[in-house]
Amino acid sequence: MSRLTLRGLSFDDRGALGITGAIGLRAGGAPARVGVIFGGPSPEHDVSILTGLQAARGLRSAPNIGEIRSLYWTKTGEWFETPNGLEASEYLSGPPNGSTPVHLGVGAGGGFITRKSGRFGSKEGPMELDAVIICCHGGPGEDGSLQGVLDLCGIPYTGPTLAGALIGMDKLVFSALMSSAWLQMLPRLPLFDGSQVPSFPGPYIVKPRFGGSSIGIEVFSDYQSARARLRVNPHLRRGAVLEPYQPELFDLQIAVRMWPEIQLSAIEKPLRTRAGGEILAYADKYVGSEGMSTAPSELPARISPELEVQIRTVAPEVAQLCNVRGVARIDFLSDGDALYVNEINTIPGSLARHLWIDPHLPFPALLLELLGEAIARPSAAFTTAGADGSVLRVAGSIGGKLG
Repeated sequence: MSRLTLRGLSFDDRGALGITGAIGLRAGGAPARVGVIFGGPSPEHDVSILTGLQAARGLRSAPNIGEIRSLYWTKTGEWFETPNGLEASEYLSGPPNGSTPVHLGVGAGGGFITRKSGRFGSKEGPMELDAVIICCHGGPGEDGSLQGVLDLCGIPYTGPTLAGALIGMDKLVFSALMSSAWLQMLPRLPLFDGSQVPSFPGPYIVKPRFGGSSIGIEVFSDYQSARARLRVNPHLRRGAVLEPYQPELFDLQIAVRMWPEIQLSAIEKPLRTRAGGEILAYADKYVGSEGMSTAPSELPARISPELEVQIRTVAPEVAQLCNVRGVARIDFLSDGDALYVNEINTIPGSLARHLWIDPHLPFPALLLELLGEAIARPSAAFTTAGADGSVLRVAGSIGGKLG
């Protein structure tokens, strides 16, 4: 039996956990107080619940974790602390029984604000958290919105920074960044009313510019049909991109993390289960008992050694360019020989836990490393250096400057 040692912890290859020392997430080795954020006003709301419940359950097996606070973000943007140990079906109608309203505020004394009861009544106060694990997919939980608020609150969090989240969620920005580093991608153009007919022939694949998980993606035989779809597909209203559709290409994906060092997972080939499926659809990925971890796939993918070397060479470059933080999943397209970068998922479904079979990384170990990075590698560092008042002292009349 092999054994993985991780900062005072040890895991055997069946995922059993043994404590050999203090994890040191908090000063003095005190048990860490962890929040798990999931849900959110996103088309991927339901999948986010699955990931959040998996993470909260995985933390129960991790040593030196004290409080685990489940923080549910509703489809309408409200916040609730929900009881631990619930099943996904209990979120079908919104906040489950026993949920307590909380709100997220910025500024001094900000953070997740909850009502505390005491001898002399109840009062509001910030929830004491050492870090939060973000399990939100798509929408404001993965596009930088939530990350920016948590930065202002001073709450350490897992996953991408605000900038990293923006890059990962904007398909045009991501494409431009990859192209600037000479990484091979299929042509990707903005699609809008009045945009020019592309130089490449159809059929075409149309994707939301902001979004993931194949939601809102459609294939069209001609350009006019693709452009007409802008008016009726709600996922394309914020923007759309157009690419050539090549049915011979299949999907390959690999997880990557940069902390405590660059590490790549096994390579997976997801399988399209729908009859006549043109793309790897949302249902292929997530409609299962545990999301991505139960989706049909080849894991590890049966690909040539040459293609595997290509993926393992390009993936770290993509991660470095996107300043990956936490665990990300990089998606490629290939025909078995050529390799194209497709996109990056900065908060992948199930936190890509199922991909860590070689090297073997138990889920509790992955979660602990995510938390360790959140605390040791802050997502933002604000400074007022240079704001010493010298400009204000010589500014003169504001009225004069406006004249």
